[in-house]
Order: sequence, then C-alpha cells, then structure tokens
Amino acid sequence: MASMAAMSATTPINGSYVSWSHPTSTAPNNLSFSTSALFGDKFDFRNVTASYQTKRTPFTISPKAVSDSRNSHACLEPDTSRSVLGIILGGGAGTRLYPLTKKRAKPAVPLGANYRLIDIPVSNCLNSNISKIYVLTQFNLASLNGIFPGHTRATWAVTRRKGLLKFLLLSRVLKTQTGSRFILAHRETSADIIVAAFPMDEKRATAFGLMKIDEEGRVIEFSEKPKGDQLKAMQVDTTILGLDDKKAKEMPFIASMGIYVVSKNVMLDLLSNKFPGANDFGSEVIPGATSIGMRVQAYLYEGYWKDIGTIEAFYNANLGITKKPVPDFSFYDRSSPIYTQPHYLPPSKMLDADVTDSVIGEGCVIKNCRIHHSVVGLRSCISKGAIVEDTLLMGADYYETEADRKFLAEKGSVPIIIGKNSHIKRAIIDKNARIGDDVKIINSDNVLEAEKETDGYFIKSGIITIVKDALIPSGTLI
Repeated sequence: MASMAAMSATTPINGSYVSWSHPTSTAPNNLSFSTSALFGDKFDFRNVTASYQTKRTPFTISPKAVSDSRNSHACLEPDTSRSVLGIILGGGAGTRLYPLTKKRAKPAVPLGANYRLIDIPVSNCLNSNISKIYVLTQFNLASLNGIFPGHTRATWAVTRRKGLLKFLLLSRVLKTQTGSRFILAHRETSADIIVAAFPMDEKRATAFGLMKIDEEGRVIEFSEKPKGDQLKAMQVDTTILGLDDKKAKEMPFIASMGIYVVSKNVMLDLLSNKFPGANDFGSEVIPGATSIGMRVQAYLYEGYWKDIGTIEAFYNANLGITKKPVPDFSFYDRSSPIYTQPHYLPPSKMLDADVTDSVIGEGCVIKNCRIHHSVVGLRSCISKGAIVEDTLLMGADYYETEADRKFLAEKGSVPIIIGKNSHIKRAIIDKNARIGDDVKIINSDNVLEAEKETDGYFIKSGIITIVKDALIPSGTLI
C-alpha cells in the first residue's frame, strides 16, 4: 500500500531531480518504447570503466547510513516543492490482478474500504512536499476519471493527450519525512540514481529485481526476477543493511522497490541517448545505467511496504488493516494522511449487527448479520442473517432506488446487495456485485485455481474473486 505505490523517480524541475513511482508492483512494466537487448538479463558492473565513473568525487558512506532511519533530520535546499517532479507509472494491463483489472486500470482498483490504489503514491508525494506530479497509465484510462485525490489545499487539472493522463497538482511516498530523506540521500551521496531497497526472503524474491551492493551501498550487480541458480547467485549478507544475524538469514536478498530518485540531466540522457529503445524503466534502464558506470546507489527503506500485484498479496494487504492490536498499515496517522476523492456519503448504519475485527467504509447499511475480520467497502448493503468473514467487500459505485429494486424483484433478479442468509468466506467481492439469498461463497472443496468468468468468479490461490457487476443467483454454492 505504501508501495502500492511502488516506483518513484525524482528529478529536479529546474535542474534537480525526477521521481518515478509505480502504485502496485515493484516489477515496473509501464514505459512503452521499442524493444531493447537489455531486457531480463543479469549485469555485473564491478569491472566497468566508463566516463561516468571518472566524473564523481570519491564519496564513502555506509549503506546503513543511507537508509530510512527516523533519527535523520532532512534539510532540503532547494525545497522539494520547487525542485522535484513526481512521476507515477500507472502500470500495464494488470494481468496478475485480473479480474480486478478487467474494467479498470490498476491505479483505480479499490483499496481499504474508502480508497483507490492511486491514492497511496499520490498522497505520499503530497506528504513529502512533492507538489508537481505526473501519473502515466496505459490501460482503461477512463477508469481514472474523477477519482484523483481531493485535497482542500490542492488545485489540479486533468488533460487528455494521446492516451496520457496528465495530473498537475499545486499543493503541499512512505511517511511525511520519508520521501524527503530519500531525496536528501540522493543529494548527499552525489548519486546519479538512487534505488529504494528492501530486504527480501527467498519465497518472494523471484518476483523482484534483485541487487548486490558494495560496502558503500553502490549497486554492483542486478538481476531481474531470477530463478534457480541465478536466484541463489544473488544471495548476499544483508547484515550490510543493518539487519541482525537472524533477520539476515531469513531475508538474504536485496530487492528493488521500483522507487527511484534520478537527476534530471541523467534521466534525459538515459531516455534520449543511452537507452532510447528501452521497453521497461525498472528492468532495463536502471540496470543499463549501472552497466555504463553511472553511480546507482541503494537506499534501505525500513517502513511498511508491500507488493500487491497479485490477488493473494492484494487480499492479504487489505485484510492486514484489520489486524489487532496494531494493523499492518494505518490510515489514522495524521502526519501522513491518505487523500482520496470526496464521496459525500452518509455515515454507515448498523442495525443489530455483530461486527468484529473489521473496517467499515462510508455509506453502508448493515442489518442483523455477522461480519468478522473483513473490510467492507463504501455503499455496501448486507442483509439479515448474512455471514461475512475473512473477506474484502469492495462495495458499490451507486445506490439503487426503491423503484430499481422493485423492478429487479419483478424480473426475478437481484439488487446490489449481499442477500439474506448468504455466507461469504475468504473472498473478494468486486463492486456492484449482486449476491442473492442463501448463497454460499466458501470454497468448500478447497480449490486453488479456477476460471469461471461466465459464472461470475475466479479462484486464485484459494481466494474466490467475484467479478465486478456479476450476478450470483440465490441458492448458488461456490
């Protein structure tokens, strides 16, 4: 979530830095140019001698010092609002998140009852005083219309141009000071590029670009989503990042978070001259920059960060906000508010309902039912006798009128609701789903994978996802 924001590049507007960020995955796949010979390869840069290496004054700093330590005091001059441009890469087709991306771009996927994925990286930029932000996306562009975060101190304009959404914010990624420390580290190390890094365990490592660094925190080797022997070759002693021996054994890899700070002139040179045919910024341009001797520095991020590019990861991240006594991620931090589109909805109403360990969005009507360990999205309507557990309900885009409901009943159809006495467990119910009475969405056969799109659902990693606008008739068993 705070990664959902994932790839950020920082380049001064007037000669400073550029900041790139991807809201859902640390495996960026967003820039579309022509193909490049660099894609997916492994690079070792320790023996490279290039002109970029001779332009820098030697600078020594321990990797642990270049980190997200809360003890640091960021003092940025020039101010980031005047010197940094934020670029958020909105993602590709989102195949790993399908069917949530069937009718929307990845940045528009609902999150945490009231929010959308795009809200996280944009809010992180605003909280870090990055006031000029571009959001680039390639698919389902219209789904981003009208959902850009509202902010009383921000003015913004949206223009369409050749399939590109350009958001300009005039206002005030990670926590309030985190983004500032990230940029400060870039300036202090005199790096051409600085890459946010995160220690990673073996199970998840194959989904990321992995790095090796020297004692100064400089990236010396890069491998994009390695497997087998290539994965083993990327193991490092992560105590160099400041981890204790136990943690270092659990997490022997250094993963790129897909968040970068890049000097403006370096960015222009990379895209215009060095790698004009690059197809992917994270897996081609960044490794390529290291291969020609640019100073690419790792920055250890120590806060909350998740890659939510798969259904399972997305589900777990959402349910993580219900964890007690302390949730994985909190929306209640007044120093780092998460901005979103104003919904102008009434308070949620709960009538004789039993709700435990759950988060309820705005405008819900919940009647005489049981909800446990779930996230209930805005405008959700849950009927008498229903049981919802370990589930993410995304809610609805609109309320139906009584006339609408009467008309649907006459046709034998179902309104946008969780019907009476229905039971839902370990599922994602996308927006505007119509769940009839006495429906059981419980995966009683423990199916791990299934594609039943014509029936309105998929199963991935044992998690049932009901497709947006789907109709599940009364009495259905899934």
